[in-house]
Amino acid sequence: MDGASDVASRWTVSEDEITFRFVASGGPGGQHANRSNTKVEATFDVQESASMPAWLKERVTDKLGDTIRVTVDDERSQYRNRQLALERIQERVDRAAKVDRPRRKTKPTRGSQRRRLDSKRRRGDVKKGRRRPSADD
Repeated sequence: MDGASDVASRWTVSEDEITFRFVASGGPGGQHANRSNTKVEATFDVQESASMPAWLKERVTDKLGDTIRVTVDDERSQYRNRQLALERIQERVDRAAKVDRPRRKTKPTRGSQRRRLDSKRRRGDVKKGRRRPSADD
C-alpha cells in the first residue's frame, strides 16, 4: 500500500463535521414508523473540514464533489441509522482517496488469438450447416 492511501485509511471523518437531519421514514410500519424520525440524512462538507489534509480534500473533491450526502433508513433505530451513515461517508472518502494504478496496455497472446479464430471458424461451420442446401449439393 502506498503512503497516500495508507494515511487516508487512517484518517476518519469526525462526527462534529457532519450535519445530521432526521426525518420520518417512508413506507409501511404502523405507529412506530409514522411517529419516529429514524431516517438519517447526513451531509459532510469536504471544503469546510478542518481535520482533512489538503491533498485528501483535493482528491475527494475531484471524485465526489464539495459535499458528500448520504441517506439511511435501513434500521428502525435512529442511532443505528446514524452509525451506518457515518460508515458510508467514511467508505466513500476511503474509496475516493485510493489512487488507481495506471492500466498498462497488453497484446493478446498468440494462443488467445488462435482460440478466438478457431471458435469463430467453428461458429461459422455451425451456421453453414443450417443453410438450405444449394443446387451443387
